[in-house]
Amino acid sequence: GDLDKVVNLLLSLSGRLARVETALGSLGPHAPAEDKLALREKRRLLVAQLEDAKELKEHVERREEAVGAMVARYLPVEHLQDYQHFVKMKSALIAEQRELEEKIKLGQEQLRCLRESL
Repeated sequence: GDLDKVVNLLLSLSGRLARVETALGSLGPHAPAEDKLALREKRRLLVAQLEDAKELKEHVERREEAVGAMVARYLPVEHLQDYQHFVKMKSALIAEQRELEEKIKLGQEQLRCLRESL
């Protein structure tokens, strides 16, 4: 459960940071200084939060290793391999699910814009 939450947090913060950086890059030279300052501050905060989330992920991974070592004492080898595969794939599947959800959301937004333009 913690792994799910941390992976989702990392993906969310990364996405938000990418949007802020895109917004900063799209500001023209004549953009109000307040807008630039606000986006830079938001970027600074997101970078700090992302670093904190990475540390949290490392902590969860260390705890996962400790649990894995404990589980290894009680499971036969084939079950242990299944457990290790499950844990490894879970993060990858969460990231893939999040990516697909973002693509669906983008597709729906594009469809809405197309309908409005007709």
